[in-house]
Formats: sequence, structure tokens, C-alpha cells
Amino acid sequence: MNKKNQRNSEFLKGKRGEYLVIMQFLLLFIFIFLPVYPSFDETRTFAATIGFRWIVLVLSWATALLLGGLGSRHIKKYLTPLPYPVDHNELVTTGIYALIRHPLYSSQLFAAFGWTIFSMSLSHLLLTVVAFFFFSYKAAKEENWLTERHPEYSDYARRVKKFIPRVY
Repeated sequence: MNKKNQRNSEFLKGKRGEYLVIMQFLLLFIFIFLPVYPSFDETRTFAATIGFRWIVLVLSWATALLLGGLGSRHIKKYLTPLPYPVDHNELVTTGIYALIRHPLYSSQLFAAFGWTIFSMSLSHLLLTVVAFFFFSYKAAKEENWLTERHPEYSDYARRVKKFIPRVY
């Protein structure tokens, strides 16, 4: 079998988490195009909470940008869309990775949370909960592969929380 057919065969088997990446993009597109339900935009509560909702949105999105930026920066040599680690990777436990193990997943969850609160959307809240469970599953798969490659990952995972520093 030539290299191109071998790569296609490996992709179709999803041994490196290819299907998880596809599912992640589907969740993103669904989130973007999901209608706000129910629509509270003409209620007193919606108007009365506008300041609070803007604060939550700005803080959540700033956190998302910070986590995503720092997370990408610290693993830029090893960054791949797949959860399967690249062959030349090294375990990174410094910088933002000293506070949380999966800042790139956290950044997406914080961004989703900010929009959910800002829009007061039950539909987006439900999808954010689904995304949380999806990222927990994807992180677990990634951590299994990292533990195989880096036995010290188990100690790191016991010390450092998954998505939110000192919380979870």
C-alpha cells in the first residue's frame, strides 16, 4: 500500500482522534448557527441585566482569549488539530499548563459560556453542557495517549486540574 492510501486508511479508522476533531467542528458550527431559545430580548429581565451580561461576556471572552493564546504559544512546536500527540512532542507542564491541563479546550468552553449568559439562551446552555462532556471525553482520550508516551503524565494530572485552575 502506498503512503497516500495508508494515510487515508488511518484517517478512516480514526486512530488518532480524527473523528473527535470532526465532531468538535460540528459542535462549533451548531453553536454558531443555533437560534437563541427562548428569546428574552423584549423582556424587562433582559433589559435589566444588560450590564451584568456584558461583564460576564467580556470576562469570559477575555479568559478564553488568554487561555487559547497562552495554550497555543506554549505548545506551538507540538500543536496539531488531532488529540493524538505528534511524534516529536515533549510534555509541557510550565506556563499556563502549570495551572490547567487543557487550556485550548477551556478557552472554547469559556467563550461558549460567555455567549450563553449574554444571550440568555437555554439552547446554547444545553449545547455548552454537551460541549463540556465532549471535551472531557476528548481530553481523556488525549491523556491516555500522553500517558503512554510520557509516564510522568499521571503525576502531572494528579497535581493540575483539567479545565479550571483549582476547580476542575
